[in-house]
Amino acid sequence: MSVGERTRVDCHVKVLNDRVIERARRAGIDVLVYAPHFVRLPDIRRRAAAYSTDAVTVVPAREVFTGSWRDRKHVLAMGLEDPVPDFITLEGAMAEIERQNAAVLAPHPEFVSVSLTEDDLRTYVDTIDAIEIFNPKHLPTHNRRARALARDLGVAPFTSSYAHLPSSVGVAAVEFAEEIDSVSSLTAAIRDDVPRRVTYNNGFRRWKTTAAELAHLGYENTWQKIDRLLLSGTEPTHPDHIFYDGRFDDVSVY
Repeated sequence: MSVGERTRVDCHVKVLNDRVIERARRAGIDVLVYAPHFVRLPDIRRRAAAYSTDAVTVVPAREVFTGSWRDRKHVLAMGLEDPVPDFITLEGAMAEIERQNAAVLAPHPEFVSVSLTEDDLRTYVDTIDAIEIFNPKHLPTHNRRARALARDLGVAPFTSSYAHLPSSVGVAAVEFAEEIDSVSSLTAAIRDDVPRRVTYNNGFRRWKTTAAELAHLGYENTWQKIDRLLLSGTEPTHPDHIFYDGRFDDVSVY
């Protein structure tokens, strides 16, 4: 847990195991936000609870995969009460997240073809609570662009390790000026613009992390995986799945 009512948070990881928790502890990370792709919220919650320790609290979240594979945009939602599927329109996702009074974060803005654009950010500037200004997958030009967008739009910043690999955990964190120990307290801190300091490693370790994560991104986006995860129509987070009981039929893109 945090000391002296200051909390270091890694705001977005994709991988969670004992090695991740130990790396977070050694890096002084108090809270990890766990938001894997294509996993339902109840399952994320159970895994987050199973791996939380006295030293590291794991907070469940959803990075919603909006749109189709050809026009996809990621939105990070924290503090959801009800599950939100992937493959729904950006408008539908934003409306549902806002309905639930969850925190809305814009991860890796304008990065390749999986991110909110400047136009998207401007359209939803009153809904978005934070914009990611440093991501290890970014090159320096991407991070400069992200910082400029957050500054120009007057939206609070955040960062994360965006760890798809355990070795990435600890490369970046947000230090909030209050104690945070649950999904509700973190959601409130983000929505209330609690004072924070964005910290990240920009030396050799940062570049080693960038190289490893970009290599993993290449693997993740092979056509074999696209076919298996996205085009089969049987993903656990597909809006047509019986789990969602037809609630998102009007905003489904598949």
